[in-house]
Amino acid sequence: GAEVLFSVDCTKLKEHFLPGKREFDRIYFNFPHCGRKAGVVKNRQLLARFFHSCAEVLAQEGEIHVALCNGQGGTPADQPRREWHNSWQIVAVAAGAGFILSEVHPFKAQTIEGYKCTGYRSQDKSFCVEGALNHIFTQGTAPLCFTPVSCKTQLGSQNVSFQVPQVLVDKMNRGFLEGNSSHPVRTIKEKLSAGLSQAFALQTISSCLPLLHQGHPGGVCHSNIFWITLSSGEAPSTEKTSQGLAKAVLFSHFGQDTDKNVQEGCPIPQQVYLRPSLLPHAQAIIKKRTFSPGTIQVLSGPVFRKCRITPHSMPVFHEMLIVLAVSRGTENSCIQMLVDNIKTTLNSLHQGVPGISISLQEATSFGAELNDFAAFEQQLGEIQHFLCVGTEPDPSGSCVGVIRTAPDELKTHELVVVLASLNLDLLAMLLCGISDWRMLWTWDRRFLRQFPEGELRLFKSFSLYPPSYVHDVSFWVPDGEEFDEVAFHTLARRVSGEMVVSIQLRDNFQQAGTGRRSLCYRVTFQSCDRALGCREAAEMQLHFREEMQQHLGVTLR
Repeated sequence: GAEVLFSVDCTKLKEHFLPGKREFDRIYFNFPHCGRKAGVVKNRQLLARFFHSCAEVLAQEGEIHVALCNGQGGTPADQPRREWHNSWQIVAVAAGAGFILSEVHPFKAQTIEGYKCTGYRSQDKSFCVEGALNHIFTQGTAPLCFTPVSCKTQLGSQNVSFQVPQVLVDKMNRGFLEGNSSHPVRTIKEKLSAGLSQAFALQTISSCLPLLHQGHPGGVCHSNIFWITLSSGEAPSTEKTSQGLAKAVLFSHFGQDTDKNVQEGCPIPQQVYLRPSLLPHAQAIIKKRTFSPGTIQVLSGPVFRKCRITPHSMPVFHEMLIVLAVSRGTENSCIQMLVDNIKTTLNSLHQGVPGISISLQEATSFGAELNDFAAFEQQLGEIQHFLCVGTEPDPSGSCVGVIRTAPDELKTHELVVVLASLNLDLLAMLLCGISDWRMLWTWDRRFLRQFPEGELRLFKSFSLYPPSYVHDVSFWVPDGEEFDEVAFHTLARRVSGEMVVSIQLRDNFQQAGTGRRSLCYRVTFQSCDRALGCREAAEMQLHFREEMQQHLGVTLR
């Protein structure tokens, strides 16, 4: 009962089907080939035109199945694997049309009734299909359009607004911790809270915590902060307003007097910053001195920190801050009790992740190299302990939390306040086997489908072997100035829309005689969840070079 069409041009599929019959759920192309002795370049061109043609007739969640002989695809699934230049580079070719490789399976001709492999060099001869692979492609998420987002808030009797930094536009108001969310960061937060409630009297702070702080956070490097310039009056009507931030107000840093910072009728400060930590909000809780020994209060929400580009370094993540009041002299035993409680919860959460280990390390004897999370926490104040989660092949662990006691001025004769800060995003990555932090923020619905509400599972990537594109950039640093590498990385994030996965210093050269210094960096572009083609990556690199000159004051070489 099927309709069969012959002489269909695979590069012009739209022309062969009426508009009402173009929404295909599956498109199969078994062993594409230009014919005769066509080389790899011509066959890549054939595939490129085929994928662009498929984009016009494939359903939203449809699949494209392409079977290739062993080695042709150029992916790690090929055994043995050909050199990249000698393969059909199928993943990169498909990316140019907006498709990502989601699955790879052995091609089994014997399971298809009546199927026969013929056409060797355009003849009625069979060819070898041993080791052949079926590549399944799906549509990647569409590129994000980063239009300016303006946030409004009330400060005293005046309206203020600020423009959200472009690198954070798609991170605002995502609602990962809301009650109707099934995101793994919320699952971890809820499970940790439930575990704590079994050992301590628990209170969750659910009110809207201010996103903006005023002044300079003591001890924190200026380049690690997302500085915001406020303006009086209404935001421009042409810009989108983020209603979710309407309750944002200014808030002082940890240890400062809040009452002096925001008063009715005071001049509006010209510059504030997005909160890099929830620690300042613990100040108000501690000053109230309304809780008794053994009482825990939990705060949670997104925090924002400029940082270098690595798979585990994130400019925004969800922090869970635990505030525990204990009797003076019992803080060490209570800290151990708190850590044991967290360990028990985390051990019950992880599924399918081999060799997971959780350890508490003294700050003075921390063995592993500090990650960006731990390094920034050190800037916020003295740390007594690091909480680490290790997985194979890195049993030494990655720091996911720190434990400190409140400053002396916030202690009493009877009570000591213990503060435990946890990076929920890092915990989600380690417990679910997610290798790239960007995947936590994907708009692709296939991510959340893997995590039913209240359940954590080992994550299965829906984008296999994403192509990467390497570009080098070298430049002269302005005389007498220290190069701000964090600003360099932040600019790369903004220009590429978080498509830069790695930046490595390749050369640091000082010219004899003049003393001028030149730096050379290798920039790698790669997406974890959507299609990124070579042309788009090249355009990003050119834009990056232009922005470097304008914003960093360097001279390109």
